[in-house]
Amino acid sequence: MGNRLTPVVQNLLLLNLGIFALSIFIKEPSLNLLFGLRYIESVLFAPWQLLTYMFLHASLGHIFSNMLGLYFFGPWLEHVFGSRRFLVFYMVAGIGAGILHEGVLYLEMQQQKNAIEAYVQNPNPDAFVRYMHDYEPLLYRQKVDEINSFTEQFEAKESIEIIRANYETKINHEYNVTVGASGAIFGILIAFAMIFPNVEMMLIFLPVPIRAKYFVLIYVFYELFAGLNYSGISNVAHFAHLGGALIGFLLVKFWGYQRQH
Repeated sequence: MGNRLTPVVQNLLLLNLGIFALSIFIKEPSLNLLFGLRYIESVLFAPWQLLTYMFLHASLGHIFSNMLGLYFFGPWLEHVFGSRRFLVFYMVAGIGAGILHEGVLYLEMQQQKNAIEAYVQNPNPDAFVRYMHDYEPLLYRQKVDEINSFTEQFEAKESIEIIRANYETKINHEYNVTVGASGAIFGILIAFAMIFPNVEMMLIFLPVPIRAKYFVLIYVFYELFAGLNYSGISNVAHFAHLGGALIGFLLVKFWGYQRQH
């Protein structure tokens, strides 16, 4: 079977690379800001972003890693699924990843909303610092001295305004956008491990062979750990990756594909 390029994989590679090249030359308006995925409650959100976001990438390293995964694992699945079904698989995994990412983000933001309302009922310096630490970790790290200084001359009304303004910025800021094919690629990885579990892989950073099922299992557990522990301080959409993996798993099961040796 090898790594010989198959039609859909080839076209997806060309499309993603072409759009990335276009985004380098077209600075204004930014394609990522126009077509990337926004938070569902943002004034900038549109449903079609669940489709377009997966063809955009934030950096050369971002697109390189995703297209490398597509290049190595995609042809194996296209041979098994057929071209039409593989394309359906890729698109559904990517869209499903975006939906799960939005769902998790929605739950996180609702929790933050509740924390804001609780703070408004009893604003005080300790609660302000605790809120900033828990719900605005990046801002807290960047401005910890300013935050501590503010609490020394604390004003309840101003603290409420700061918290609400930061929340609005988080959901509506034009640069808060999700892009990338990672969800679709994770769907491909899961499907590959399910159908070809015992294929041995050689990784650049691990110079010993490892079976696909073990590599993917470790990768998924890492994403789950990172998603649960670093979601507020990382720009990586870990739950989008897990969403793609979940959709990939369900599609392989639904279509009834068995593992191959």
